[in-house]
Parts: sequence; C-alpha cells; structure tokens
Amino acid sequence: MRTRFQLGALVLSAAALTACRQDMHDQPKYIALRPSSFFGDGRSARPLPDNTIARGHLDEDRVFYTGRDASGKLVSEFPIPITREVLLRGQERFNVYCTPCHDQTGSGNGMVTQRGFRHPPSYHTERLIQMPVGHFFDVITNGLGAMQDYSMQVKPVDRWAIAAYIRVLQLSQSATINDVPTAARAQMTQGGGK
Repeated sequence: MRTRFQLGALVLSAAALTACRQDMHDQPKYIALRPSSFFGDGRSARPLPDNTIARGHLDEDRVFYTGRDASGKLVSEFPIPITREVLLRGQERFNVYCTPCHDQTGSGNGMVTQRGFRHPPSYHTERLIQMPVGHFFDVITNGLGAMQDYSMQVKPVDRWAIAAYIRVLQLSQSATINDVPTAARAQMTQGGGK
C-alpha cells in the first residue's frame, strides 16, 4: 500500500512540476492584427512601405492572372501564344484535373459523375462554345457551382493551357472535312486515313 502511495505522489509531483513552466507561452510578442499601445496608430502589424512588392507575387498582368480586362469583362483572346507544346500541356493538365468530372471529351460524363455526383455542363453546348476563353480561366481559378477552384493546384499558365485545350475539344466535336487543310485532306483520302 505504501509503494502505491509513493508512486502516486511521485507521478503527481512530476505532473505539477512540468505544468509550472510556461516561458514559451508567456513570451512577449505581438499576435497578428491584435492592437498595440506601443505604436501611435494602435496596430501591431506595420504597414508596408510604399511601392513594396512581394517577391514572386507581382501579378501586374491583369488579363493573364484573372482572365478579365481592366473593365472586368472576360477576355476573348489568349494572353499567351498558343503553340503545340501549350496544347499538349493543356491536354496533360486537363487529363489530370478535369477528366474525373468532365471526361476526356469534355461531355461532362466523367468517372466521378458516373458514381452519382452532379454532372457538369458539356463543353459542347452552344452556350459554352460561345463563351469567351476568359470564362474557362475564371472558372478554373475561382470555381463555379459545384466545381471547386483550382487556383492552388494549377498555375496560371497551365490554366490558360487547359482553356486552349478545351477550345480544341470543342472544335473536335464539330469539325468537318473542310476544317482539315487541303494537303492533309489529300493524305486522308489516299488510304492514309480511314
């Protein structure tokens, strides 16, 4: 019985001694956005000096970073040159982030929707075909309806690449033989294509 009492007293003493030190907790510091009596304006957070730019965060090109012009209107033109490499990157990023809901053709019948989630609209509807390209960039950036935003997962340049690839998907679903360049059309009819 005495051994139990001694053991209990030892555990209680150890707990009491460890709970007494709060040096780290009580250190003098300002907690973000809390008031301060030290500064004349009463704020602990100090204003940035004029013309300060955070390194790596100068998002000066409004169109590139928002998909909108200075008046806030969605843009119809891409702010980057659309090359084969950009389209291939757009396809790769689309396959990673978009096909689970939109499927590989952009029809809105991806694996997630086949499992009971809400279907996104098809990219091949007249409404989305007529939509300015800035719309797709904006939706990827900010989300829309049930779609979450992908601004943290997809870099702006890749969002533009995905938007360009969406345009390719839209064209692919309504293309005719007349959309194929004449030289390529001849190759298709000479047995090279089916």
